[in-house]
Amino acid sequence: MSVVESKARKEHRLHPLALRIMHWINALAIFIMIGSGWKIYNDDAIFRFLHFPDAVVIGKWAQYGLQWHFFGMWIFVLNGIAYLIYGIATGRFRRKLFPISIRELLATVGDALRFKLGHDDLTHYNAVQKILYLGVMTVGVLIVISGLALWKPVQFSELANLFGSFQTIRVVHFLCMAAIVGFLVVHISLALLVPQSLVAMVNGGPTVDDGAPPEVNPTH
Repeated sequence: MSVVESKARKEHRLHPLALRIMHWINALAIFIMIGSGWKIYNDDAIFRFLHFPDAVVIGKWAQYGLQWHFFGMWIFVLNGIAYLIYGIATGRFRRKLFPISIRELLATVGDALRFKLGHDDLTHYNAVQKILYLGVMTVGVLIVISGLALWKPVQFSELANLFGSFQTIRVVHFLCMAAIVGFLVVHISLALLVPQSLVAMVNGGPTVDDGAPPEVNPTH
């Protein structure tokens, strides 16, 4: 193998094009699902004190909200499957999200409490970031499972039985949504505090060399 070929195998963009496309598709799908989900929620609120204003919901009536929700759901599910396959097949999850050590986690939390947590190195995720990303992916899977159980409780009776009751499914689905909204608040806040992270998700970011073959970009 030539020096040029060896370099080409190791150096690549921090965020390959395929990953960026899936990221922004996922952002659109989540925006649709949250807005339409709030409209559906308003029609039969779980918590009587909580009602989402019309200015932040999607759909004039609950039925329209439901149609938007299904539209967003299929985009979210298909894109999510593609993202999981991509992350596992390219080894990106293994390189970026593992390992997570207790010592690193405690040190990161300590830095955050002292307001000394650094965000300048876009190529490295700290322990808290790793846990947040793994956590939101787990919540993403759970919100799909609970959503299917809500949509077709008879056809997906085995999934519905995992939750015990229909009302429990609704609560779990709502809490998953709340967790995703919480993650988005943190994620967007960090993107605004460190603008280069947002720019990197548009242009791919810096060229990195992690000693691994470049991630396959199916769009090329």
